[in-house]
Amino acid sequence: MNAYAEQAITFDCQGSKLLGVMATPHAGLAQADTAVLVVVGGPQYRAGSHRQFVQLARAVAASGHAVLRFDLRGMGDSQGQHAGFEAVSEDIGAAIGALQAHVPQATRTVLFGLCDGASAALLYMHDTRDARVGALCLLNPWVRTPDSLARTHVRHYYLKRLVSGEFWRKLFAGGVGQRALTEFAGAVRHSARSAQSKPAASALGRRNVHFRDAMRSGCSAFPGPVLLALSDDDLTAKEFADVAASDATWRQLLARQSMQTIQLPDADHTLSSPVAQSAFEVAMIRWLRAVSSIPTSTCARQ
Repeated sequence: MNAYAEQAITFDCQGSKLLGVMATPHAGLAQADTAVLVVVGGPQYRAGSHRQFVQLARAVAASGHAVLRFDLRGMGDSQGQHAGFEAVSEDIGAAIGALQAHVPQATRTVLFGLCDGASAALLYMHDTRDARVGALCLLNPWVRTPDSLARTHVRHYYLKRLVSGEFWRKLFAGGVGQRALTEFAGAVRHSARSAQSKPAASALGRRNVHFRDAMRSGCSAFPGPVLLALSDDDLTAKEFADVAASDATWRQLLARQSMQTIQLPDADHTLSSPVAQSAFEVAMIRWLRAVSSIPTSTCARQ
């Protein structure tokens, strides 16, 4: 018998009906006051890649924490128009309300997001400073711009290939190595031109603040615990790490006592390996237990 129950729910967001799936621990299992909201990123719905979010929600619910995963407006089975990860703060706010309405004892909500779902969680905190959010769990946050991608490719992809014997064998044999070398030279030029550049303001507005700056602002203003998980085998994670390392404010944020950073060995972007997925679930559940042990008033002051 499963240690959790699942229930489909619907709730309103600006006149659109959104659909979600709530996973709650069975009555015999102590239910923590900390629940989790899965913020889906990318062009996908509540199940996630290879049902990643289904598995995560069930594991977390079995540990005693209610979890809601839902479809953003215009995605999956939800009504409305999807406007991209930079414009889902209303969706997240509505989902928090639905989660706490169905699980009244869950007075503290953790926002979990992968990729631009993690970015959307930070943008939500920038936009709202919502006191209902008690913690953030961010997996491989998305901070991509053409410039940062070029620098990341040079540092973590092309340089690695240049020390590969197979690359040089293909190059001298007239194979694909020649094309890779040309691409590398172009990436180096792009990286050099953009090294001192500043991201342009977001096309979607947000008071003329680029989404990366708004993410940093949201993290800076957030007083609660943050778990940052970065996959070792993922350019998106490496891009975030590079951007953070080059920014004094991000370096200070990552050094805060309330911020915990973990590396996920041999893990790709979506944790497609069962070993990587399981390792992350164990780490997240351990962190959730620690978050739940912090009094809500103390958590808000951290």
